[in-house]
Amino acid sequence: MSITASRNQSVAQSLGTRPVWQVGALAVFAGAVVTEAFALVARGVGVPMEAAGPGATEAAEIPVGGFAGGVLFWSVVGVVLAMALARWAERPARTFVVITVALTVLSLAGPAVAPHTATSTQIVLAVSHVVAAAVVIPPLAGRLARGRA
Repeated sequence: MSITASRNQSVAQSLGTRPVWQVGALAVFAGAVVTEAFALVARGVGVPMEAAGPGATEAAEIPVGGFAGGVLFWSVVGVVLAMALARWAERPARTFVVITVALTVLSLAGPAVAPHTATSTQIVLAVSHVVAAAVVIPPLAGRLARGRA
């Protein structure tokens, strides 16, 4: 086994013994950092970071840190869900993945219908939802699969 594979296995085992909230906190932090970095790259290549919510008459600037803030807020909801499922669900990992993937798919509707928002921005917003989910969901699902806590 390579050193990298051994280290990854050791990290996975360590996370498997931590409380769900601790694994969630690490996953949320990583998700926020990775998603904000993705948004900064998009800004750097010229994607306008202005979007409008439902009912808005014009787009408003998405501030630096706005992507990370959104990930932090919604991922905390996911961690609370994971903690509840760890306690009460018969199959917490499977239930968590089904619910969070469904919610991620539903979240793509927001960017798709954002009024007064450039198509490139809508794409970046949608992809950022997938990026955040790809970083946050697997560690929590893995932790839930290792037993209740």
